[in-house]
Amino acid sequence: MLPESEFKLIHELCLYVLSASQRAELIRATLATLHAFLSWIPLGYIFESPLLETLLKFFPVPAYRNLTIQCLTEVAALSFGDFYNMEYAKMYSIFMAQLQAIVPSSTNFVEAYANGNSEEQAFIQNLALFFTSFYKCHIRVLESVQENINILLVGLEYLINISYVDDIEVFKVCLDYWNSLVSELFDSNHNLDSPAGVAHMMGLQMPMLPGMVDGLGSQLLQRRQLYAGPMSKLRLLMICRMAKPEEVLIVEDENGNIVRETMKDNDVLVQYKIMRETLIYLAHLDHEDTEKQMLTKLGKQLIGEDFTWNNLNTLCWAIGSISGSMAEEQENRFLVMVIRDLLNLCEITKGKDNKAVIASNIMYVVGQYPRFLRAHWKFLKTVVNKLFEFMHETHPGVQDMACDTFLKIVQKCKRKFVIVQVGEKEPFVSELLTTLLTTIVDLEPHQIHSFYESVGTMIQAETDPLRRGEYLQKLMELPNQKWTEIIGQARQSVDFLKDQDVIRAVLNILQTNTSVASSLGMYFMPQISMIFLDMLNVYRMYSELISTSIAQGGPHASRTSIVKLLRSVKRETLKLIETFLEKAETFTDKAEDQQHIGKQFLPPMMDHVLGDYARNLPDARESEVLSLFATIINKYKGTMIENVPRIFEAVFQCTLEMITKNFEDYPEHRLKFFSLLRAIAAHCFPALVHLSSEQLKLVLDSIIWAFRHTERNIAETGLNLLLEMLTNFQGSEFCNQFHRTYFLTIEQEIFAVLTDTFHKPGFKLHVLVLQHLFSLVESAALTEPIWDTATVSYPYANNGMFVREYTVKLLSSSFPNMTATEVTQFVNGLFESKGDISSFKDHIRDFLVQSKEFSAQDNKDLYAEEAAAQREKERQRMLSIPGLIAPNEIQDEMVDS
Repeated sequence: MLPESEFKLIHELCLYVLSASQRAELIRATLATLHAFLSWIPLGYIFESPLLETLLKFFPVPAYRNLTIQCLTEVAALSFGDFYNMEYAKMYSIFMAQLQAIVPSSTNFVEAYANGNSEEQAFIQNLALFFTSFYKCHIRVLESVQENINILLVGLEYLINISYVDDIEVFKVCLDYWNSLVSELFDSNHNLDSPAGVAHMMGLQMPMLPGMVDGLGSQLLQRRQLYAGPMSKLRLLMICRMAKPEEVLIVEDENGNIVRETMKDNDVLVQYKIMRETLIYLAHLDHEDTEKQMLTKLGKQLIGEDFTWNNLNTLCWAIGSISGSMAEEQENRFLVMVIRDLLNLCEITKGKDNKAVIASNIMYVVGQYPRFLRAHWKFLKTVVNKLFEFMHETHPGVQDMACDTFLKIVQKCKRKFVIVQVGEKEPFVSELLTTLLTTIVDLEPHQIHSFYESVGTMIQAETDPLRRGEYLQKLMELPNQKWTEIIGQARQSVDFLKDQDVIRAVLNILQTNTSVASSLGMYFMPQISMIFLDMLNVYRMYSELISTSIAQGGPHASRTSIVKLLRSVKRETLKLIETFLEKAETFTDKAEDQQHIGKQFLPPMMDHVLGDYARNLPDARESEVLSLFATIINKYKGTMIENVPRIFEAVFQCTLEMITKNFEDYPEHRLKFFSLLRAIAAHCFPALVHLSSEQLKLVLDSIIWAFRHTERNIAETGLNLLLEMLTNFQGSEFCNQFHRTYFLTIEQEIFAVLTDTFHKPGFKLHVLVLQHLFSLVESAALTEPIWDTATVSYPYANNGMFVREYTVKLLSSSFPNMTATEVTQFVNGLFESKGDISSFKDHIRDFLVQSKEFSAQDNKDLYAEEAAAQREKERQRMLSIPGLIAPNEIQDEMVDS
């Protein structure tokens, strides 16, 4: 930065050139120079010299307009208290007078931008930047003086008109400001009943007396009224320009055709999130105006006035985005009109593309309002039957969206489908199961799986076990018929199962079963029991075919289509069993139910699944075996202890050989292997204790290998596993023996990953391990020395003294740039703060950040915990504002009404 004396010369030179020169290029160069300096020069040079006045004189001149407005924007973005408020108000007033002479506020900026040259387009973008910069810092200055209010409103009118410009960068600038303005206005409104809130909004720290509160509350109310007009126009803008939500799968391509979206545009999703939040705030500021604008726009679509795909899309996306923001009565009234109009529009509109667009919008809107559907059975039934119609519509994306919406609605309204509604003879699910084949006849396999999951969700809500069983039997009738046919043919000739069409049919049946198991949980028991043993026999046969193919064809055989297909069947079999066991836990707390499941399913799997894994070639081993047994151990906990040796024997050695050759091969096996180890350590610890010393060393080596891994999930799983093992060993009879063997190795390895700058995401867990170790050595749990008494020449007073000295030596070699005193102070600080995890963590983090290795790096991962706490705080704030978190994103139990 230049000293003030030198800048004074530059300032004088710039002013002289601007006042005396007639050379256009010299003036432009001077303005560009000023633009570079304005953000940091002392304010006196701006406000206590003719500089601003000079700049404003250049603004009307087309040749200098863009450079001048960039300079004025830099000035507008400065904020240093109230000292120069009058100067800012004066600057804005002169600027607005000149702007209205150049470009009237009634100008159609959309056309002006579309037809303008690059200079004219840049001017519109610069205008947006000027207004947003000025208002962010100084809007209160304009609000506070009556004569400035009119030009403030005119300026907001300009900004709203500019916000319609079809340029994403211009829109982002405007949207960012609108979001901050409406959230501030909402907070003001939200705090009207709270004295503390009022004081906070007005930037006051002192205690508030009742009279003061009334006065400030009145000011806030006036402020809301002041912005009522611009906010109404802003609502229309948000409705007209609403970005596409993630759930919408149907888009218009560059040729104007309606197609299925192939890839999500993350920029659009971010824009939707900001626009949705902005519109929610706007809705809270005036629900009546929001509703009126949306219904008026929808009415125009219905009579064919201004009907375009884009107009209907943005309107419906906006309607869906404000879900949850209205009171229930208003929402009900609003939705009745919206859904009726949309269904009518679908009936009266001709053309497949038009109908596909309307269908997409109906599905999106209804999917966003589960509370309304729960309260209005006739609408719910009409909507679901409409979705069934759309399931026959082969236009790209319509069927997928129909199935997705059906599942979303059923998950939120499931109980409504299994009770007999007023005026009806049977529950909806019963009627649906009767016409099941007709409904799904045009769906693709993956859509059928989604449909089956939806119906399974309905059946799960049925409380009568007998009816539930009948529904399940009816639902599974089609896949079970096909399964019985395939197994019957296979018993005649096993070669029947080798046909690729048959393999695909088997895979499809298993996937259908998995979908239903995921929604039914424990209630899926009768179905899985029926197919279980046949399924395992198919699994074993396909596994032998895979092994033979790989043994004969070498590694490339595993990439052939037939082997991939066979492996898909094996994986789906494992996924089905794991899904059932996982979900069964959700729907049953009875110990006898769980034991019954264990006795029925575990013994056959020991050879068919575990034995098969052990016997197979590495390339033919399914990683899902590891996650399945991790799930089983997590579910049955201590009752699995006697099975752990068998599990170890089958998977431990052979998996380690696969994953420890390098850090790249078999990525799925790595993570799932450590998840299995973690389940064993957490629930079957005695089984680990009884391992041989060689096996236990292998376990520890593999854990160390895991947390050295640069793959975050694997490293975290390894560290969590280590923490659980350390805790368990501390409380066991083997505490001294284990720590004498492994304490120093673990400490050394943890410090290695803590300080290498590659493993920052594991910082929280590194700290927890070290806190555990340093607390342990000064606790009563260790009753024997952990140093090697045979090699250490003199005894230490206690383990704590030994570890202090060892740690100082260890870190002195790791940080040669630090003095012995600095390292000793750090180690002493570790022992002093070990009783308080927050202080202990801060002490380590400060040490790392100050070290040479970390000082020049991005250390945000070291503060991940604090960032997560801040995110949770923000989520709680959002939950307190109706609609800000969409109803579909809130896990709610369905309450029957």
